[in-house]
Amino acid sequence: MELYRNMVYEWTGNPGPHSVERLLWIEQGQDFVWTIRVFDPKAQPVRRGRAELEAVIESCEAHVLERDPFAGLSRPEEDIKKKHRRRRDAAWEMIAPLVESDDTRIFHFYLRNSPVISHAKSKGYDKVTLYRHLRRYWQRGQTKNALMPLFDRCGWRDRLDPKKSEGEEEPKDGGKEWQKLGRPGKLSAATDEVRGVNVTKDVLQRFRMGIKMFYETRESRTLSAAFQMTLEKFFHCGYYQNRDGVWAAALPPAEDLPTYRQFKYWYKKERNPCRSQTARRGEAGYNLSGRETLGDSTQMAFGPGSIFQIDATIGDVYLVSSLDRNWIIGRPVIYFVVDVFSHMVVGLSVTLEGPSWVGAMLALENATTDKVAFCAEYGITIEESEWPCRHLPEGLMADRGELEGYSADHLVNAFNMRVYNTAPYRGDLKGIVEQHIDLCNEKIIHWTPGRVRKRERGERDYRLDATLDLHEFRKLMILSALDHNNQHRLDRYRKDEHMIADHIEPYPVELWNWGIQNRSGHLRRLDADTIRLNLLPEAEASVTEKGIRFADLYYTCDMAVQEQWFVRAGEAGSWKIRVAHDPRTRGRIYLRLDNGKRMETCHLLEADKTFRERDWYEAADEFELRKLRKEAARTRKQRSRSEFHASTDQVIGHAKDKTGKARVDISDRARVTGIRESRKLEREAERRANAWQLGEDAPATPPDEARLKQAVNDTPGGRGAGYVPPPQPTDKLRRIRERRMQK
Repeated sequence: MELYRNMVYEWTGNPGPHSVERLLWIEQGQDFVWTIRVFDPKAQPVRRGRAELEAVIESCEAHVLERDPFAGLSRPEEDIKKKHRRRRDAAWEMIAPLVESDDTRIFHFYLRNSPVISHAKSKGYDKVTLYRHLRRYWQRGQTKNALMPLFDRCGWRDRLDPKKSEGEEEPKDGGKEWQKLGRPGKLSAATDEVRGVNVTKDVLQRFRMGIKMFYETRESRTLSAAFQMTLEKFFHCGYYQNRDGVWAAALPPAEDLPTYRQFKYWYKKERNPCRSQTARRGEAGYNLSGRETLGDSTQMAFGPGSIFQIDATIGDVYLVSSLDRNWIIGRPVIYFVVDVFSHMVVGLSVTLEGPSWVGAMLALENATTDKVAFCAEYGITIEESEWPCRHLPEGLMADRGELEGYSADHLVNAFNMRVYNTAPYRGDLKGIVEQHIDLCNEKIIHWTPGRVRKRERGERDYRLDATLDLHEFRKLMILSALDHNNQHRLDRYRKDEHMIADHIEPYPVELWNWGIQNRSGHLRRLDADTIRLNLLPEAEASVTEKGIRFADLYYTCDMAVQEQWFVRAGEAGSWKIRVAHDPRTRGRIYLRLDNGKRMETCHLLEADKTFRERDWYEAADEFELRKLRKEAARTRKQRSRSEFHASTDQVIGHAKDKTGKARVDISDRARVTGIRESRKLEREAERRANAWQLGEDAPATPPDEARLKQAVNDTPGGRGAGYVPPPQPTDKLRRIRERRMQK
């Protein structure tokens, strides 16, 4: 093994910092070398046999370290502070004559004729200081920078006597056993008294527990409040009862307690940002705005149309009605669709519908619309090259709202489109569209009359400043999208080598056009009716004998009539079908045929024409109110049925009593065989008793029962004479005829 100067090796028999040594001096033809322990603060050079050292290294009793532990001291002069350079140069001036000579006697500490002692006497230096600088020079690599000041070792090092038990009170008599570290406070400097405590391991452990218990929690306390609670929890000397009888923590005098500055220093020194933010804000808050941002969502897209991002926001502005500008209609819901590759705004919608599938549906439909015709509807004239977006994407990214459920499944099936839903509370995963919403707010909405702002006491209500209607606000959003697509420079856009070679400027429209030429194959076009039909939400309806029942309303169509759906439902029972519907109207629904390539329109029946011009929400509210009213009428129904049953029971009871009292000794057969004649007599009595007699001389009408009795007695051959008619043979023929008719 070849030895060389400044070689650092470690003894393998007892590994650790105390076994690391450096070779200080070696000379050809000499049988010995000089070494020193690197990490021993009181180390002195040791003379070792050269052959012996080579043997132990070859036998692996010691191994050479590949990296010098003080290699970091070799750095440029401009990276070293001036104060540190002055201290280094002063130390070098003291030892330079000694280390630059080849006199090996300097390795013998405190030798009587040592050149170190002679140099100290001649220059007036302290020999202890000289030896300290020499030790540092040898241990740290024998370079000038080895004499850099050890400021990194300043501060707390638990300088209490290790033999003292942990938690024992520290002496403050100014002796050698205890010394206040750090800069003295103002009161200590003014009174020349030692005040305060050192931060020992025990104190530091209490700090850690206090920070974990009172600061790194979801209560969001301030650090000063957490410090006060830490003192009350871990540094009290007992409890006392105040005048109100409440037990409180008794704290020692302030000079016997650590300071807030010490608490803050150690919190910042040991703070784990990830753990601290997660504890105080939750994992969702940390993931949203606290974590590192090393990725770039633009890299997810290979070209235009690879992925669109869609998101909604409530516009921070109040609008007025186009019917009457005195009416304030609230804040609009804005949807933006942005291409990930070029950051181009490819579609938008401004509605009064809440954030729902309807708004997302309108924005996606707008992304496939001819923008020249779309802008012309609002009096804006553009060229095709200014907004060349009228396509469907390969993928669509949204949050877990509108595109979660069947709507997303149908986009996948109908358009062969991939749908991505971000995790909850992770709006940063679709940061391109989120950033455009913020940009739109700063550029347009915050300068619009009726904008939402913080209102001071006595200030005019900003809602009264509303000026724009829905049509005018849509026009502003279109102008904002055109300005973004053509004039907004994406300074932070990361261009690849092909874009750089083609000298592409980072404007959305230029990136889009470049991508169409070089990264094509991701955009698709379909006719408007097919797109709209497949964007409509789908639900389940029932075919019944009364019509196609959907949302408590009934519909019909030509195909259902021709194929006799309703007749079949009357015979075999109802069945389920899938229908597409527009939530904004109840007048019609649609049957998707041939996998969405054609449709059949179903119209509302005339019986339900009341809901023809109503939207889905109004119809749903009406039917829900009907259910509520039906539920509320249960009490009335139950009470009325109770009264009805009581009245009928009373009538039936009176009739049974009267019939029982009027019963004479007549056989049951005689009573049954005389039904026809009895009916004839009763009918004639009813006619005679209830016949209308008009005129002034008409007699007063007696009660029904008395009138009927009188009519029976006046009837020739009436029951008053006790006559019982014989059975008639025609009765049997009549009964047979009635049975046949019933069958």
